Amino acid sequence: MTTTLNSAVAAPEADLGTLYDMLLGGGPLMIPLALCSVIALAFAVERWVRLRADLLGKHKHASAVVDAVRQKGVDGGLEVCERGSTPLERILGAALLYAHAPMLEREKAVEDMGNREVRRLSANLQPLVTVAMIAPLLGLLGTVWGMIEAFSSIALHDGLGSPETLASGISQALVTTATGLAIAIPTQALYYYFKSRIDRFARNAEDGYQELSTVLIGTAEGQAA
Repeated sequence: MTTTLNSAVAAPEADLGTLYDMLLGGGPLMIPLALCSVIALAFAVERWVRLRADLLGKHKHASAVVDAVRQKGVDGGLEVCERGSTPLERILGAALLYAHAPMLEREKAVEDMGNREVRRLSANLQPLVTVAMIAPLLGLLGTVWGMIEAFSSIALHDGLGSPETLASGISQALVTTATGLAIAIPTQALYYYFKSRIDRFARNAEDGYQELSTVLIGTAEGQAA
């Protein structure tokens, strides 16, 4: 017994290899998992660039439109909106196009334009959701497949006399699950981060329209007087 324990203590630790070796040992399902990671990275970078506040429209853009309406009227505000290219300016431009229409009609036009802009900004978030859903399932499939192969190898060749072979097979099988989770977790976090940017833009657009609407109401009352 003592000799066995000493031999176990003196035995060198198993070489787990590098991370690259572990990933290669995950099996063929590592290929679609790698593709998922590339897709998630590509769309994350694209959304990171496209959803910057300067490109969506900040308070200064709304203020410029409001100031132009105060100084030059509706036509001046429309000119500022046409020169700009942000979603916020397009929403305010829709309000100015219906500046002389009843308030309910103007609000409906602004709401429709706002919904279109939000849908357009949210369109490229869908691939992130898809990757976050598929990656863990691919990892689980790889694990199940790897365990089937490991148990089949034990049953057909080594029997139960070599538990190291079974442990090695299961270890390799679990690599796919770990990889799938490593891809899905940051992808899901990025999705909610980008969604919060879009929600913030929607609130800014609503605030900008309220400010513009107040000016339009004041201008209409002044003209009526």
